[in-house]
Amino acid sequence: MKRRSELSQPRPRSRFDVGYDAEAFGRFSESIARYLGTARFLVWQTIVIILWLALNTLVPSSWQFDPWGRGLVLLTLVLSLQASYAAPLILLAQNRQERRDRIADEHDRNVAERTQADTEFLAREIASVRLALADVVTGEELSDQLETLTRSIERLTERLDHLAPERVADPQ
Repeated sequence: MKRRSELSQPRPRSRFDVGYDAEAFGRFSESIARYLGTARFLVWQTIVIILWLALNTLVPSSWQFDPWGRGLVLLTLVLSLQASYAAPLILLAQNRQERRDRIADEHDRNVAERTQADTEFLAREIASVRLALADVVTGEELSDQLETLTRSIERLTERLDHLAPERVADPQ
């Protein structure tokens, strides 16, 4: 046994560990699951099974590799192996799709929240602009006020004109 100089850390357990790229394996499983769900796969599988049955029932017994008399054990084994590998691959692909959907839903929820906040902000801004514009004098109101003011000044000028000759006569 080799003595370690570093005693502050536990020894790593030596065990057989298989390393693999989970992302690459996930993409591979999705491609398999995608193919297994096609009509092309079903047609090819049906053709293979028909050929298998024909070769093991119609040809002489010396050429049969999975005789009907033994119950087509090899065909059953092949189909069982296919099913035992297809099911976990399909589940893995579904889990990956579910994770992508969950991330997309979360992203959509965040976008919707930001959009709602922006919409509420813009609604408040529009309301404040409307309130500010309510206090602004329009051109028509301004001309009405100017006309009123002009008439008032004209009346005051007329009064002053009437009072002005009397002041000139009385210089006190």
